[in-house]
Amino acid sequence: MKKEFYSNGKLLLSGEYAILDGALGLAIPTSYGQSLEVTPTSSGLLVWTSLDENGNSWFTVTFDLSNLKILSTSDEAMSKTLANLLLEANAQNPLLLTDSDGFEITTQLTFPRSWGLGTSSTLINNLAQWGRVDAYQLLWNAFGGSGYDIACAQHNSPITYQLVKGNPKVETIAFDPIFKDSLYFVHLNQKQSSKEAIANYKNRQFDRPQLIKEISSITNRMMESSTLAGFESLMAEHENLLGEVLQQQPVKQRLFPDYFGVIKSLGAWGGDFVLATGDEKTISYFKDKGYPTIIPYSRMIF
Repeated sequence: MKKEFYSNGKLLLSGEYAILDGALGLAIPTSYGQSLEVTPTSSGLLVWTSLDENGNSWFTVTFDLSNLKILSTSDEAMSKTLANLLLEANAQNPLLLTDSDGFEITTQLTFPRSWGLGTSSTLINNLAQWGRVDAYQLLWNAFGGSGYDIACAQHNSPITYQLVKGNPKVETIAFDPIFKDSLYFVHLNQKQSSKEAIANYKNRQFDRPQLIKEISSITNRMMESSTLAGFESLMAEHENLLGEVLQQQPVKQRLFPDYFGVIKSLGAWGGDFVLATGDEKTISYFKDKGYPTIIPYSRMIF
């Protein structure tokens, strides 16, 4: 019997980097995500196909189901990563890969992979749903990270996320700012490596408890903000704090110094999406600068 699963993508509005050390973060599940469809067969094989948002295949692999040996693939490195994920899920639930004599599995994204909205986290959460295993453990054993992206995959409304003694604390919140029509997500035309960004952050020497305190305070004030000006001030404060820690120039200073609104990085600095405040001129500004992917807040949220 065919099984189908779906997980939401993610964006972290506040708390990037510091969320790894226990800071409170504000995150939104996105209206974009990824599905996974599992069809039992009698082939003795696990045949995997990954489709992009247009239904085109971008990755295929065929495993021998008995030992997950790669028989054929379009990408050797990706196949090894996937095999490790499947083995980890099977370690948590040894019945997973013996549930059938074979499987045909198809995943499909509803967003371009280059957007960085959670190609890996949505896959991991879908695998966890299929295997009835702990998605956070699957993530941490395979990739590391804070886990906020898994929380987004599992929720349909904005959330706060915090690691408390290493355990995820997730709360759904009613974050629906009256100025949401002035918020835009702009893609920077490149994907940033989260692993490299996290490693760079971990190697920095600074007052971590103080950063956690200040970022958590910004998150709380962002949720309570009732004016665009107040929200913009918090965006700028967040950027400046992390810019000092990372020893990096905030994205507005680096790429858009003449922009009339406020711009804040989201997630790993240097790629994926940024959050910009603005008006009807925002779209033309970024398009003229060579950044054509601009998504209004109301279209991005779940």
